[in-house]
Amino acid sequence: MKAIVHDVYGTTDVLRLRDVERPRISDEEVLVAVRAAAVDPGVLIFMAGRPYLARLAAGLRRPRVPVLGRDLAGVVTEVGPRVTRFRPGDEVYGTSLRGTYAEFTATHQKRLAPKPANVSFAQAAAVPVSGMTALRAVRDSGQVRPGHRVLVIGASGGVGSQAVQIAKAYGATVTGVCAPEKTRFVRSLGADDVLDYTRAEIDRDGPVHDVVIDTGGDRPLSLLRRALTPRGTLALVGGDWTRGPLLGGYGRQILGAPLLSTVVGQRLRAVNAVERTEDLDELSELIRSGALTPPVDRSYPLAEAAEALRHFTEGRPAGKVVITV
Repeated sequence: MKAIVHDVYGTTDVLRLRDVERPRISDEEVLVAVRAAAVDPGVLIFMAGRPYLARLAAGLRRPRVPVLGRDLAGVVTEVGPRVTRFRPGDEVYGTSLRGTYAEFTATHQKRLAPKPANVSFAQAAAVPVSGMTALRAVRDSGQVRPGHRVLVIGASGGVGSQAVQIAKAYGATVTGVCAPEKTRFVRSLGADDVLDYTRAEIDRDGPVHDVVIDTGGDRPLSLLRRALTPRGTLALVGGDWTRGPLLGGYGRQILGAPLLSTVVGQRLRAVNAVERTEDLDELSELIRSGALTPPVDRSYPLAEAAEALRHFTEGRPAGKVVITV
């Protein structure tokens, strides 16, 4: 089968389209013919092997899994003898630890859910990693309830664009923070207000937000707290992974927020990227109801995966960048 692989860490120059062996499945695994996969910061981190802390999972000296990609949407072609949730021919979406920038991938049945019929494979592939992260930011870290005022920083990105929609579905009044050219897009997601960060900083309105969701930014905690109510919650999603060789931009989550939370009235929380079937099921319900429409900025064929990753880092996409197979 064809797959995008890398044998060493580096830039997109290390990526190659090669023929590799089709993965074999275990008793509780499913073989999926991939129709679409998505790009997220985690893919870039595993490609670059930076920050170095990520190599504990990716492989210390070289990539432990040579095939890139985590999100997927596709069709089940084979199931293990202990698989009970799916059968060949089912359309599914979810994640795989074996790489998804390939014609086929194998994954545990608990990492998949039936693909909602009202979205395409490309839209479905845009959901799993970013959607589950957004859901955990809104529901678990932020504990958003009806009437809450929520500020989403990076509202036009993969996580932010879904966090805006999920927060609205949870009954919040949402302000999205984005670049001026993305304001119309963010309003189309349902944001009640949009803040152009080139004209005003996030504390423009003072400490009025019950929840601030910061998706991969690098603003200091002191500034983020100025936009929060005295008992508000800050949900930190990711960071600028290019900042610093060891922790990248994740120092706020790992060190700053936990320490500061012990001495202030506000809750400062890192959003844990846990992938659960229950979360996929909730996202599926939001998609089927129309509350969540997965936004796709641009699609690239598998052979142009390197260009897709370059567009993700340089093009400031509105929504998700998707690779089709």
